[in-house]
Amino acid sequence: MLGNFLIGLREGLEASLIVSILIAYLVKTGRRHQLGRVWLGVGLAVGVSLGFGALLTFGPKGLSFAAQESIGGALSIVAVGLVTWMIFWMATASRTLASDLRRQVDAAAESNWSLPLIAALAVGREGLETALFIWAATTASGGQGTPTGGPLLGALFGLLVAVGLGYAMYAGAVRINLGKFFAITGGFLIVIAAGVLAYGVHDLQEAGFLPGVNNLAYDVSAVVPPSGVLGTLLKGIFNFSAAATVLEVVVWVAYVAVVGTLFLRLVRRKAQPATQPRPAAPAVRATV
Repeated sequence: MLGNFLIGLREGLEASLIVSILIAYLVKTGRRHQLGRVWLGVGLAVGVSLGFGALLTFGPKGLSFAAQESIGGALSIVAVGLVTWMIFWMATASRTLASDLRRQVDAAAESNWSLPLIAALAVGREGLETALFIWAATTASGGQGTPTGGPLLGALFGLLVAVGLGYAMYAGAVRINLGKFFAITGGFLIVIAAGVLAYGVHDLQEAGFLPGVNNLAYDVSAVVPPSGVLGTLLKGIFNFSAAATVLEVVVWVAYVAVVGTLFLRLVRRKAQPATQPRPAAPAVRATV
């Protein structure tokens, strides 16, 4: 549930931030007549995202076990790739997002379709990523790809909080340090994405595309029963598996090590204050 709440909050805040920037800029520049086009693009993006989520949830059920595992594993890996790209993109683009959107609005001018397209692409990308990653995370946590109960509530709550924060930022009632926000949530999502990636690899192993499905690295099911409270919490939050293959562990460790190191370097570099140029040394007159 926590993982889906974070992805809903993060992706939802990105979309809310984009929409609030677009609306605020149109209002400030006297283009209120174009607000309907922005909401049209947002509505189209939301509809496509919901349709994509329904397709992921109900589409593969009529396939064979091997086909379901293959599709689930492949989509999990794609979801992790998209979320990884999103983590790094928002860490670098949060400071220039507003100016970039304003330039796009100015370039769109009075075109009938440019503004809906900007809004639809910006929000739709977040919506598709959210649907795919929630589906993959739900599958990894034992939900068989059906985001019901806790996982769905977590995602919905995250989206609602994001919408509320987006409106509050638009109204000027709250200010958020986006750099710190995306850095903290990015760190959590790296761990969550690593679990989704490992589960995607496990799906491909069960489908026969990858070897080593019976080569277990550990099995702590007796100590941490998957159906127990601790096992359920670890599975729901971190996608922890009580029994994992060697390849799953290798993939998990490699992802966290590589992506986590690159992310920490990026965050530290962004946090460092710009170095001021040293003043030139005063000229020294030669004496005779």
